[in-house]
Amino acid sequence: MRTAVRKALRAAGLVVLGLLVTGATIWAALALYYSGLPGEPLRLGLAAAFILGTLGGFLFLRDRRLALIGFAALFALMLLLWISIEPSADRDWQADVARLPHATRDGDLVTLHDVRNLDYRTEQDFVARYDDRTFDLRHLDSVDLIAVYWMGDAIAHVMVSFGFAGEHVAISIETRKEKGEAYSSIAGFFKQYELIYVVGDERDLIGVRTDYRQPEEQVYLYRTRASPDTARRLFLEYVAKINRLKETPEFYNTLTTNCTTDVWMLVRALAGRLPLDWRVLLSGYFPEYLYDLGSLDTRLPFAELKAASLINERAHAADRDPAFSARIREGLPRPAPRERPSEAPAPPPGA
Repeated sequence: MRTAVRKALRAAGLVVLGLLVTGATIWAALALYYSGLPGEPLRLGLAAAFILGTLGGFLFLRDRRLALIGFAALFALMLLLWISIEPSADRDWQADVARLPHATRDGDLVTLHDVRNLDYRTEQDFVARYDDRTFDLRHLDSVDLIAVYWMGDAIAHVMVSFGFAGEHVAISIETRKEKGEAYSSIAGFFKQYELIYVVGDERDLIGVRTDYRQPEEQVYLYRTRASPDTARRLFLEYVAKINRLKETPEFYNTLTTNCTTDVWMLVRALAGRLPLDWRVLLSGYFPEYLYDLGSLDTRLPFAELKAASLINERAHAADRDPAFSARIREGLPRPAPRERPSEAPAPPPGA
């Protein structure tokens, strides 16, 4: 009996070890391929060599322990090289992310520097315009959630917009790509892109997605129940993060540092807690998550609220109008603010 248990445990251990070696090999090969070394043939060759070397070691070396030791040493070296890769603020950036915003504060007045306001002819053809804008925290009275869809219901790009007595500024967490780079969710796991908080005019950050990007993306704008105090705390959190990135660059990561995971602070600010929920990882369901926490307008069923919050037609009509922000909000449901986040929000109608 004991012999059978030992054999079963040994077999289970070998299976676990095999899975670990396989996972580590795949990770290392992808890390080599997306390493940033010059030339795709070189990167592809190094990735293939790592895979073939691992297979060859375990298949042809009689002493499997020696193969495992050799693999562990090689993987440790790979890991050390990986850890040594540092993000940079000095690259040949694409024009739409060339300038990194920052903020200064004088009492209740916060000045956002390098607010983006591109003048588009097409998505790739635009006049780059940046300016500085000063906002009075005493006039901060709204926080809006913007969800952008382009590939079904599960995935969305999430942005936040702050309203100062009718003047709005949007913040979008994005990859800071170099010239010639294209976005890849797989590459985003491997230190391929730096992180940027784009601070922009809504005519830019919303308008490019509704009017100039092909195919057109679906943009929803949800008014939240943030009180002025909550809005102020949240805005200052974003400002602090923007300034940290100005001083110390960070890498974007598809899973851990992206537009949705960094918006967790929005949940904490609005709901006063951060309950675990699968919808935090599937960004397309993030608005419904906030709705169930009581942070959006629960006077309507969520399906009706979502239909009413689609702003593409309003954005088309507003186009370059200086009153763009006001026009895209015409007729949008706006709930009363919640002064203090509730630990147990009232269930939505029909729940």
